[in-house]
Amino acid sequence: MRFLHTSDWHIGRTFHGADLLAEQEAVLGHLADLVAGEAIDAVLVAGDIYDRAVPSAEAVRVATKAVARIRAAGAQLVVTPGNHDSAPRLGAFAEFAAAGGLHLRTTVAGLAEPVLLDDGRGPVAVYGIPYLEPEPARHALGVPDARGHTGVLTEAMRRIRADLETRTGVRSVVLAHAFVTGGEPTDSERTIAVGGVEQVPGSVFDGVDYVALGHLHGPQTLAEHLRYSGSPLAYSFSEARQRKSVWLVDLDADGLAEVRRHELPVPRALATLTGELEDLLLDPAHDACLDHFLSVTVTDRVRPVDAMRRLRERFPYAVHLDWEPAGGHAGAPLRYADAVRGRSDIEVSRSFLDDCRGAPPTEREEQLLFLALEAADRGALAK
Repeated sequence: MRFLHTSDWHIGRTFHGADLLAEQEAVLGHLADLVAGEAIDAVLVAGDIYDRAVPSAEAVRVATKAVARIRAAGAQLVVTPGNHDSAPRLGAFAEFAAAGGLHLRTTVAGLAEPVLLDDGRGPVAVYGIPYLEPEPARHALGVPDARGHTGVLTEAMRRIRADLETRTGVRSVVLAHAFVTGGEPTDSERTIAVGGVEQVPGSVFDGVDYVALGHLHGPQTLAEHLRYSGSPLAYSFSEARQRKSVWLVDLDADGLAEVRRHELPVPRALATLTGELEDLLLDPAHDACLDHFLSVTVTDRVRPVDAMRRLRERFPYAVHLDWEPAGGHAGAPLRYADAVRGRSDIEVSRSFLDDCRGAPPTEREEQLLFLALEAADRGALAK
């Protein structure tokens, strides 16, 4: 039996304010093509289908279209919620969806009830563990003394192993959304720390043939049977060098036979540029970045005026801007009270402009400052 392991779609997420729905629809459409091309039996989605608990109508449309395309390509789907999803919303009409090949495993009570698939060599039991927030989950699982993510996932896996013991000749797969020790995070995951501890040991998942993990956005292998697929798109510039991918997982009659990595297309690449604004705007060497999501650091000694607008005239997908003047910012930082003590309003205003731009106000700007301060004084007196 062949599975496709994916996770962390985060449909509806923006990238520094830029809409990603078109890019998400494109890369999820590729999964459907892969299902058809690789004769995938089932797609495993290990959490964070959406980026928020109450997704927009457009995000739901993209998700629905992706699922429909995957199903039409010939694969069933097993889906669990992540920490960004609302389990009750995602699991609505689960019994009806299962009849059409979409298996939504969203409840604590049902985590030890597998989806049973058969490939002619016998059944494969696919268990979905929804994201378990430790405090409510320990009560829902009937283990009030359990501590943190390790405690509740240990109980979840105990229940799954107990169910497996009642089945003969069954191969097993588990979906889970968690931070497993040894995994490498990026800047785009939302922390799931509880009491300072969010990681769980990989040994919690011992005893099954394959564990499809979600939550961390980089593809990673923690053990041959224990892997993160990562997100299908980059959601922070810390992921710019990652090659986004999915795992193709083959089970034979004895269990795990082979796992292959399939790299995904990049609808819009990420890049970073550093330099003085005029050079960035004029240098033809940067033409390759015209269609990239771009993070720019300008190094002009004086902060450029309207830098982002000017950058976007050349780079329409510039989404992030920093100013780091060559040689560093002038002067040592001071506490606010020390910086303004004994100084007039105009002196404070001059220093503010100097601090922000790396240059004092011009004569004309200083005249405008005087006029503004006088108007403010008159307004205060009038009250």
